[in-house]
Amino acid sequence: MKAQAIMTTACLAGTALAQAKLKIMPLGDSITEITCWRAKLWDHLEANGVTDSIEFVGSQTNNPQNCQAATATWDKHHEGHSGFLAINIANTLLEGWLASAKPDVVMFMLGTNDVAQGRSLTDIMAAYTRMVDLMRASNPNMKIIVDSVIPLPMNNAPIAALNAAIPPWAEEQNTTESPIYFNDVYPYPNTALRDGVHPNDAGDVIIADSLNPLLTWVIESSTAAAGGE
Repeated sequence: MKAQAIMTTACLAGTALAQAKLKIMPLGDSITEITCWRAKLWDHLEANGVTDSIEFVGSQTNNPQNCQAATATWDKHHEGHSGFLAINIANTLLEGWLASAKPDVVMFMLGTNDVAQGRSLTDIMAAYTRMVDLMRASNPNMKIIVDSVIPLPMNNAPIAALNAAIPPWAEEQNTTESPIYFNDVYPYPNTALRDGVHPNDAGDVIIADSLNPLLTWVIESSTAAAGGE
């Protein structure tokens, strides 16, 4: 009887582990918070048959644009904060967000507000590195997706410089245990902006379409690895 009880407990623990969902944090500024690409991305993931094995996580669930997904119950959790700088997120906020949400995957687009406030490329890249360090301290096996930053027509030269710096930085920071993937949202025309800063519907489609194959692959590879443990 004792042996049977031990086996039953082990089976229940194994079942709970198998049913744990992969936690994905959409992290960013207003381009994450007040736009609809997350809903469109969820539709892609639903079509790809992976939404049963994931959840979006973060302290926010607001939907200021009343974004609609084909699935009415699409997961609205995110960590997008309008007006926030990558530098401030890295230095004072991200550690707590990670501790609360405990993500397995973080995908972020950050730097627009830093550029708008005149922060240097050096400072922005240092913030990126600090964020990666915090993510790995939270989860040594963190998967990290870094988007290129959409255009800022009023001051695009620093955005272009940031986008050029991200791929070599990602390669340098990449590890086998905690890979970093660069997701390039370009070509991204200025006509895909609704106000010179935020994506319009066409811009949301560009972001969602670019993330879809990469995130789907990360989800499938991560859940397959977990299933083999």
